[in-house]
Amino acid sequence: MENSLPKITIASNKLTDIENGLKTEWLVTNGLGGYASSSVLGVNTRKYHGLLVAAFDPPVARHVLLTKLDEEVRFNDETVSLAAGENTQGVQAESLRFLSSFSLEPFPTYTYSVGSQFHLKKTIFMPSGRNASIILYEAFNPTPRKAKVSVTPLINFRSFHTVTQRDQTSWNLVQEDSNSVLIEPSTRLSSLLLFSAEGRYILGSSEWIEAYYRVEAQRGESNVDYNYKQGFFDFDIPPNETKLFSVTAVAGKDQNEVWSVFSSIYKDPTSISALFNAEIKRRTDLLSSFRKLHRGIQSEDWLKWLVLAADSFLVNRESTKARSVIAGYHWFNDWGRDSLMSLPGLTLVTGRFEDAKQILLTFARYCSEGLVPNSFPDSPEKTPAYNTVDATLWFINAVLQFLKYTNEFGFVEENLWSTLQSIVEHHQDGTLFNIHVDEDGLIAHGPQLTWMDAAPGTTPVTPRNGKAVEIQALWYNALKTMQLLANRFGQEEKGDVYRLRSEKAYKSFLRKFWNSEANCLFDVIDGEQRDNSLRPNQILAVSLDFSMLDKTRMEHVLEMVQKQLLTPCGLKTLAASDPRYIGKYAGDRWQRDRAYHNGTVWPWLLGPFITAYLRLRNHEEEWRSQAFAAFLKPLFTTEFFRAGLGSISEVFDGDAPHEPNGCIAQAWSVAELLRAYIEEVLLKRPPYERKVLGLL
Repeated sequence: MENSLPKITIASNKLTDIENGLKTEWLVTNGLGGYASSSVLGVNTRKYHGLLVAAFDPPVARHVLLTKLDEEVRFNDETVSLAAGENTQGVQAESLRFLSSFSLEPFPTYTYSVGSQFHLKKTIFMPSGRNASIILYEAFNPTPRKAKVSVTPLINFRSFHTVTQRDQTSWNLVQEDSNSVLIEPSTRLSSLLLFSAEGRYILGSSEWIEAYYRVEAQRGESNVDYNYKQGFFDFDIPPNETKLFSVTAVAGKDQNEVWSVFSSIYKDPTSISALFNAEIKRRTDLLSSFRKLHRGIQSEDWLKWLVLAADSFLVNRESTKARSVIAGYHWFNDWGRDSLMSLPGLTLVTGRFEDAKQILLTFARYCSEGLVPNSFPDSPEKTPAYNTVDATLWFINAVLQFLKYTNEFGFVEENLWSTLQSIVEHHQDGTLFNIHVDEDGLIAHGPQLTWMDAAPGTTPVTPRNGKAVEIQALWYNALKTMQLLANRFGQEEKGDVYRLRSEKAYKSFLRKFWNSEANCLFDVIDGEQRDNSLRPNQILAVSLDFSMLDKTRMEHVLEMVQKQLLTPCGLKTLAASDPRYIGKYAGDRWQRDRAYHNGTVWPWLLGPFITAYLRLRNHEEEWRSQAFAAFLKPLFTTEFFRAGLGSISEVFDGDAPHEPNGCIAQAWSVAELLRAYIEEVLLKRPPYERKVLGLL
């Protein structure tokens, strides 16, 4: 059915490939920045994995509380452990022979087969807006033997960036009744409630369990962790019966918060199934709304995954009581640049206009000295970081895209217009990090302020100080947007000021940035120095609504990018012919940062590339079909089934076979591919685009 939920199934013959299984991960989110995640084998390979990673100051301050649940099936004369893990001695793979399948439908579901008849199914989901995970079990026992299933929690109380040492803390376990246990560390930083209406919690001897996180070891990060266990839930499975039961985990900063969350999700034994059905309905409704918005669209499973993946990045920010965007899972917060670049694909293409408003208001609220935040801190006591030159210009572009979809000029005038004017004047006069309009009308800035900002230690790998090409493209686009808005708001004199500034930038850009020898644009200009590195940043000078290039020059830029940088997974950040090119994104932080923008492939760049490609071909049907087959279909039909199931990774290796890397789910990877497919390939343009752009 068109609105049915998509499904990914990994059969037992593929699960026997342990190395591949450990690289394939799933993710469930709760709309607060919290999540549950692991590998399809149930082995945690990252310190960021866990069945309950709670966001105590949504969407940040994330902590691992419930690391995993280990199951054991007991008959009178036989005990079978289904627990799988890895420590410094290796993978405990014996139990994996009982794992008969894994599926995402849309929640992760493990199916275990003990012998030829007993089956145990385990499904993980999270109630939206709650720091809670619910693990559903279905035990099928067609044998004449009575069986027992025990479920052992492995717990932790740590930031998801860190690991725990053995005996680092002590625990306080309070058993309220036979169905539940409340656990707190001696530091009393947080509380965890474990509950099962159908089972009995049996206290046992305490034990520290070592875990080795292989991905963290490969990344040069802390990788040996210790989780704590003391007791288990016990369930009776009668002969010839199928029994349903569950374990609910609830996190809070203290006991009061835990009980408050628990009481909001659990009223009686029917509550669990009601919560599950509500989450299924929420996802089904997302797909239904998307189809109504884009009538006649063919609803392939990969498109459904894109829409559902887009939802996973939209979160509530506690400080503003409004929506924001998580840049990527597992470790990114809501970054300004990523959020605003992702806004069209996550909210406008999907018809979530109220979310778009709230995101714009969130960043407007935190605008300081003409800059929106680059990132929000993990701690609410700390102030946001403003070390970015492009996030603020993407904010202005996001306002323009919002208007093209909604025509809500009244909202912009009342809530954003003063902020937008302040932004432009602060840039004109000069603001933080030496960001200012130079004599030539172009934006000059300090080092490490563009999206290519990796810096192992304190030294930027690609400093790009001076005048970066995409910053000038964004600045011109911003000035034309401001001219458009001023005209719409009856402020023609201001409109003329913005027009004159844009004309000055236009003339300077063409004079200084065109590289006549290579027939493309310089990447950065700093005084008399011209950086002719072949990078993808110049594609934005073609793809933005307002461009300073004529069609001939646009064609030259597109041709260079396509020949030198295009891969099946996105655009390389540096041409392979450059001696600084690094084709594999691997190693410790220093090695990865060196590769990050020196050859590593970024899928989000396919968005502006496809926009430029089809704009120059007048969006003719033949070219749209060709663009989909060549640039998008390879990603859609392969990448949802490896790395982060149902989502798109942050980056890929520059060298073939372009292995996925970085975050397993990245907001702008999903957002830009979804936007490009809907707006450019299907040609479902924003409804008010001509009206809005016609104001100039």
